[in-house]
Amino acid sequence: MSGRTDVLERFSPLWEAPATPPRWVIWPAGPDECMVFDRELNIPVDVDDAVLAEVLRRMRAAGVPESGDYPGRPCGK
Repeated sequence: MSGRTDVLERFSPLWEAPATPPRWVIWPAGPDECMVFDRELNIPVDVDDAVLAEVLRRMRAAGVPESGDYPGRPCGK
């Protein structure tokens, strides 16, 4: 269990109270696929599949925004 806790700790900034505008958002990219998107770096965050559900749960509990609209900027901007 300690290993999973260590992995989750690495992602803890993702469920801090969101800034305005939020850096991280939850993006439902498909019918059965949600991912964390980093709006500052304009890329999806690589969250281990083993902890993704828990990371998303904590982000939702913290009020991180979630939208089906593409959350990033066009490439090159």
